[in-house]
Amino acid sequence: QVQLVESGGGFVQPGGSLRLSCTASVSIFDHNAMGWYRQAPGKQRELVALISDGRGTEYADSVKGRFTISRDSSKTIVDLQMNSLKSEDTAVYYCNAHLRPYSWQPYVNFWGRGTQVTVSS
Repeated sequence: QVQLVESGGGFVQPGGSLRLSCTASVSIFDHNAMGWYRQAPGKQRELVALISDGRGTEYADSVKGRFTISRDSSKTIVDLQMNSLKSEDTAVYYCNAHLRPYSWQPYVNFWGRGTQVTVSS
């Protein structure tokens, strides 16, 4: 069973940086998109950043210029470098991947369990 495992969350002061990382727990055949979403208390889950074969990289307007998504396709790893963090970035961050565990299977959407990011002074 494929699982996405996130790491790198934590507590940071405003203006600080964190780097999130997500990897698949087992080898998979391939993926065509990986990304990060977040959900703050009382709010809906929203896209933060996405990297895909067809559309390159996409970012939420609120994080453009501060966050950078990168992917290591050979290892099914996606990272999110977060700089100049603000209190409004506080949320649970979820990894997402659109992948095929085996060549004969269709692409399926997988989610990680989430990692907490808290930005506060």
